[in-house]
Amino acid sequence: MRGMKYLFGLVALLFVPIDTSAGFVDRAIEMDGESYSYTVFVPSEWTADKQWPVVLFLHGAGERGSDGTGPLKIGLPARIRELGDFPAVVVMPQCRERMWWGDPAMEAQTFEALERSIEEFNGDPERVYLTGLSLGGYGVWAFGYKYPDRFAALAPVCGGVMPNRSIAPPDWHPASIAPNDPYTETARRVSAPVWIFHGDADRRVPVTESRKLAAALEAAGKSVRYTEYTGVGHDSWDRAYWEEELVPWLLSYRRGE
Repeated sequence: MRGMKYLFGLVALLFVPIDTSAGFVDRAIEMDGESYSYTVFVPSEWTADKQWPVVLFLHGAGERGSDGTGPLKIGLPARIRELGDFPAVVVMPQCRERMWWGDPAMEAQTFEALERSIEEFNGDPERVYLTGLSLGGYGVWAFGYKYPDRFAALAPVCGGVMPNRSIAPPDWHPASIAPNDPYTETARRVSAPVWIFHGDADRRVPVTESRKLAAALEAAGKSVRYTEYTGVGHDSWDRAYWEEELVPWLLSYRRGE
């Protein structure tokens, strides 16, 4: 049984007593002697009587750390705080300093947090969505590529696939497999619908990353929407997560549709 496996395995969930009626709740996972904090947002109307859609949110480079609070500062969590509620369970792991989401330990703790949250909060495996900003946008493209059948829809914000000096692509990454054209390689495997966001004045992650990915997905006949903000720099997340259509668009999909 799954519970017995983790009871006696190297990975142990640290439960924190909570009122699951609403709000941001703290969780932590121990893996290979390391403790990883993550946060889960639980909708106010949450009940165990039904399955819930689940959104996995990957934060940017500026929110890295180990205190568990960094992921809550900007992007989707900020939008949830403004709204006061949200129609899905939202899982927010935290990437460690000087690392990125594709590093083996970060990938492992991210997906363990996701699986534990699906189990604890009765998430629907057919309605799991992936979004992230900046470094997290790179994570969305990477995991959307590596696990093309895992997510129902993807929403990368100011991300890309061609890594900079702070990201060392692993062997499975499209930038390693097809360094001359990682965009076409990404589009070849990504199967979930994608809505891409980027600002055309972004000096941190070139807008050409998103333009090339959108064009590659269109050429491959994939389902893609592309929103480019004129005059907006790297903080395009302040526009993207406030798009009224984004959440309904995400939650309209089921895996494989």
